[in-house]
Amino acid sequence: MNAPLKLRNIGPKSAAWLRQVGLRTQEDLVAAGPVDAFMRVRRAGFKPSLNMLYALEGALQDCHWQEVPEARRAELVSAVEAATAGLPPPRGRPAAAPVTTTHHQDEAPAPSFGFLDEPGGGDHD
Repeated sequence: MNAPLKLRNIGPKSAAWLRQVGLRTQEDLVAAGPVDAFMRVRRAGFKPSLNMLYALEGALQDCHWQEVPEARRAELVSAVEAATAGLPPPRGRPAAAPVTTTHHQDEAPAPSFGFLDEPGGGDHD
């Protein structure tokens, strides 16, 4: 029988998230790899930080997550970005449209409501 997931860098919260997405053993994590494991957690609705991605890599390499080389971190982030680009938008929310800003040149200034903390505003009886 496979041993429960108890690896370097994987704390209780991360281990619980991994269990909930079906990654219960070291063998499961090795088979999935750090990017797929991270994406499974994300798709399940959790909000893992990139530190979790580095922790998964560190766990598989048996090193502290902060020792994962910058070049490898960049590879992992690129892989996550590529995997994220292929995801459909979250359910219940439309895909975001590009944001545009409209500037109007000939508008009159907004009226002052005379708040006391505004210079020259309000009645000071």
